[in-house]
Amino acid sequence: MRLHHLLLMLLFLVLSAWSGFTQGVRNPLSCARNRGICVPIRCPGHMRQIGTCVGAPVKCCRWR
Repeated sequence: MRLHHLLLMLLFLVLSAWSGFTQGVRNPLSCARNRGICVPIRCPGHMRQIGTCVGAPVKCCRWR
């Protein structure tokens, strides 16, 4: 029974750590840390969106 509890705890830790990697960029500081720039409206053709900076219209873009 203890083995089940340990496996469940391990699964919980792995899933909770993974959730941190799925969150996008949400502010200008984390955008800069991820080598991105804040661009109003949408990203240029040679860049891709990796998150938002301040609100929905301001996108965080990074070179492809």
